[in-house]
Amino acid sequence: MKQALQLRLGQQLTMTPQLQQAIRLLQLSTLELKTEIQEALDSNLMLEIEDENNDNSQINTSESESNEEAVDETSAAGENDIPEDLPVDSNWDDIYDNIATPATSAGSSNDNHEFEYSAPSGESLQEYLRWQMQLTPFSDTDRTIAEFIIDSINEDGYLGISTAEIHQALSDELEIEEEEVEAVLHRIQNFDPAGVGARDLQENLLLQLKQFPLESPWLEKAIELVDNYFDLLAEREYNQLIRRMKVSETELKEILHLIQSLNPRPGSQITNSQPEYIIPDVIVTKVNNKWRVELNPEASPRLRVNPHYASLIKQGQNSEDNTCLKSHLQEARWFIKSLMSRNETLLKVATSIVGRQIDFLERGEEAMKALVLHDIAEEVGMHESTISRVTSKKYMHTPRGIFELKYFFSSHVSTSDGGECSATAIRALIKKLIATEPPNKPYSDNKLASVLAEQGINVARRTVAKYREAMAIPPSNERKRLA
Repeated sequence: MKQALQLRLGQQLTMTPQLQQAIRLLQLSTLELKTEIQEALDSNLMLEIEDENNDNSQINTSESESNEEAVDETSAAGENDIPEDLPVDSNWDDIYDNIATPATSAGSSNDNHEFEYSAPSGESLQEYLRWQMQLTPFSDTDRTIAEFIIDSINEDGYLGISTAEIHQALSDELEIEEEEVEAVLHRIQNFDPAGVGARDLQENLLLQLKQFPLESPWLEKAIELVDNYFDLLAEREYNQLIRRMKVSETELKEILHLIQSLNPRPGSQITNSQPEYIIPDVIVTKVNNKWRVELNPEASPRLRVNPHYASLIKQGQNSEDNTCLKSHLQEARWFIKSLMSRNETLLKVATSIVGRQIDFLERGEEAMKALVLHDIAEEVGMHESTISRVTSKKYMHTPRGIFELKYFFSSHVSTSDGGECSATAIRALIKKLIATEPPNKPYSDNKLASVLAEQGINVARRTVAKYREAMAIPPSNERKRLA
């Protein structure tokens, strides 16, 4: 093969660390952004939080600006030029196949780090049961059995295996009978929360009912119903329950009301999950019959360049310390510019969303309009990928509650008059219809689809079923109740 030299001309978009930083800040949530800002403040001596109330600590602004201009003159041409609009409309994957963790002024050691609220972990159900076991007088053998039983209880509070399986598992270690395992289980079933250690739903309900005061109204009948007629209760055969228990319809309602007050998942009362805190990025209010969109000032503190350290650059020479100060100044200015670009983009997108979903703010979910990322991208003049970054993990505080920005986007279904109805509005209509259905004859999915068709919304039965299941609404046979 003959070797030869070839000259080729081409264009390639280079993503600088500063641009990577701007894109990364754009997709951070509020809590992640606060952590990023704090890391930047800790690593960059030029950055500080702007304090408008502390005038004595501020140096004259004009002096600070002149110092920065002097730094610009001594820097290399074009090195410190910051564009007015940061190009955040780029995809990293379009430029690089594999991008290493970018070195930013924030000094982040790991870009993939999950930012979480560092609260002490809660107590698990097993830990709570073991604490009660320590307070209960057990023999060494019974304590070993109790440990095994507690480890076999799932997060809902139910015992996942039978006493025979527990006996078989412990037979090599202990010389015990299955009755001993049953006896220890009964003691654990008296622990808090009520119903823990049950092997099925029927036993769970009985355990909870037996912990009620004996003078509780309808307690005896409720225990009789769960103990003897649980299958009829599960199938909602209310007429047979009335005949067999010899009670009136009103009395059966009272009994069912007592049973429905029980917790089918007692273990859910004890959880070790971390709480999730939401800080809205955007606040929407109605002032003089006009909707106003503002950024939450508490979500992102205002930063500035420290004027004192900036003045030291003008006094310094070409020493190593002076070079370090210049580097920190440049990184600080880029970080502030990236933060401003993020806020401007977020406000622009939020304003566009509010302008298109005014009917939702005025009348609720049933008035939600169909909206996709492309609609907002065209209006604000950005790429859909940018809109996706802006709306991810960002929240809007409205008079109707706090919603993620992505909540306002949904697919649409064509109506009979040629219009469009959003999936969110359809779900709200289904929920409204189910809330007003006859209790003794609830609407089936076919009936819901036909009622929606009468209102001009053509949806299939399977679509109704999908929306109903997404809202955790049971099917019609499980919604049946006494009138």
